[in-house]
Amino acid sequence: MREAPETQPTAAVDRTDSGARLVVQAWLASRALIALVALVLAVTTGRTVTDMVSNWDVQHFSRLAAGGYWADADGTLMAFFPGLPGLLALGLAVGVPVAVTGVVVSLVCSAVAAGALYRLGGPAAAVAWLFAPTAVFTVVPYTESLFCAAAFWAWERARSDRWVAAVLLAAVACSVRVSGLFLIGALVVMVLTTPRVSAVPVSEGGRPPTPPAELHSLALAKLRLRRLALLLVPSAVIAVFATYLHAISGSWTAWYRAQSTGWVRELTWPWQSFANTIPAIVPGAYADHPWWAAVFRGEMVSMLVGVLVVVWALVRSVRLLRAGERPILGEAAWVGVQVLAFSLSYWFFSVNRATLLWFPLWIMLAEWARRRPRTPGRVVTHRTLVGFALGLEVVLMIWWCWLFFTGHWAS
Repeated sequence: MREAPETQPTAAVDRTDSGARLVVQAWLASRALIALVALVLAVTTGRTVTDMVSNWDVQHFSRLAAGGYWADADGTLMAFFPGLPGLLALGLAVGVPVAVTGVVVSLVCSAVAAGALYRLGGPAAAVAWLFAPTAVFTVVPYTESLFCAAAFWAWERARSDRWVAAVLLAAVACSVRVSGLFLIGALVVMVLTTPRVSAVPVSEGGRPPTPPAELHSLALAKLRLRRLALLLVPSAVIAVFATYLHAISGSWTAWYRAQSTGWVRELTWPWQSFANTIPAIVPGAYADHPWWAAVFRGEMVSMLVGVLVVVWALVRSVRLLRAGERPILGEAAWVGVQVLAFSLSYWFFSVNRATLLWFPLWIMLAEWARRRPRTPGRVVTHRTLVGFALGLEVVLMIWWCWLFFTGHWAS
């Protein structure tokens, strides 16, 4: 006699009013907690809010918004895409400081991104993302919120077979970060691995007719070609940006050269990149900057998390295909190509922030949180682990806020 499985099927995603209300409450609570950290630091250190939200890349965005790509003579500002600096420049044009415009954009876009995650993975996914360890970057004038708002909704629209809206949103994402290139690639994978054709005519009974295999294959091929053609729109955004940089610098590799000059991002074999990161995580590394080693350890953990998400998405896709459902191979590609890109850099760098872009990670965590163990003991254990995970997220988020607001390197 077969034993009963230890867990019941995952609970259904809650997309009711109560689920939406929970996401709104989580947005308010997480933003309030980040603001509270800033307030405490303002009182205890005397730093102004403008100083606290203007560290690191915000300085680059500010100079780019005010003076263009040659505001830094070495050309390192060409490492940044124009989307966010363009919005900051609009703010400056009407007398609004960069810090104010940037924080407002990030706050609004973090809510928009959370709404997309709610649609993709339910309230638990959105809540987990809102309390992510590096959530401070969704409040300060960084690109994470703006990119996630566009990219997450682009993915949601694509999953809903609304491809015109999807490619327009992807085009916006491509104006914000080079990650837009990976988004295009992942959408290509989605197009090529979607087994069913939503555009097949529907009969009067409400069900698609059963066409001959060759007719169905032809319809599928035509649909895929149309969708691939639509992806030329966001691709054109990246092409225009590269052409513009060539026009002002004379180099087709201006973006890569800026990344290499300013952030030591040079092509390296993954095993060498791993080896280069080891000295940065050992005890005693960067004695003058004790928190740097901790952040680099986070980079290692984030890379491992990325690999686990890819494995989860691949295993899940196999199960979905066996059940005759749409796989999530595009999601696997979205995270996998970023993990690969980070492994090809000199060392593992900025991966902690990139986890904010990995919406499959938050969907995976949400599915784990919704599991329903069969025995009372396992129910208690599971709920305890979920509560511990959320508590750990909050603690790490507070610590990361402290890092950034006090001017420490925070990935």
